[in-house]
Amino acid sequence: MNMNIERLLYSAPAVLIAMVLHELSHAYTSYRLGDPTPKETGRLTINPLKHLDLFGSLCLLFLGFGWAKPVQINPRYYKNPKIGTLWVSLAGPGMNFLLAFIGSLGVSLIFKIAGDSLTFQTEAGYKAFLYVYRFLQYFMLINIGLGIFNLIPFPPLDGSKVLAAVLPDRAYYTWMRYERYGQFVLMILLYTGLLSGPLAYLRSGVYYGLQTVTNFLLQV
Repeated sequence: MNMNIERLLYSAPAVLIAMVLHELSHAYTSYRLGDPTPKETGRLTINPLKHLDLFGSLCLLFLGFGWAKPVQINPRYYKNPKIGTLWVSLAGPGMNFLLAFIGSLGVSLIFKIAGDSLTFQTEAGYKAFLYVYRFLQYFMLINIGLGIFNLIPFPPLDGSKVLAAVLPDRAYYTWMRYERYGQFVLMILLYTGLLSGPLAYLRSGVYYGLQTVTNFLLQV
């Protein structure tokens, strides 16, 4: 099987799950804080078509870092708009790190069960095992990449909304005036490698950190 096609079999489902649950977490958190906007705009759903951004999905699929369609929110419905916006912004990356942790538990569990003595009666059984193992690895990497990337304090990423809770209003609104250029600039930085290199280093660090933790928890 062509390696690129084989890689898509592992990474495409991981991208789908990571992005949909990322955006759904934003939407649900805002809704729970009293904002009806996510429900009115159809974002309280697991339907991928409501959440995926074409270019952001391709970047995540092939570069390991990307974005989805931003969830529309109205902070005026929150009791504390600044704190509410902070929680909504952190909900998406938080979900990705949680999913990465679950994936890491799966990888560690496979090692614990398999050890060095696992044998397969059929080739199909071996291929199924290998698929699950590789899927969990991609699942971890993609969720870590999505979580880290969206915490960058640059519009329109979630990290730029986090700034709303820590910056004075005047400074924050001045920064957000450049939001319309943010996606274009981010794509250039990713394409040239100026951003993807440092992000890949962080992603690897978090990946091995999670594996260390879950290996310890499961005594692998």
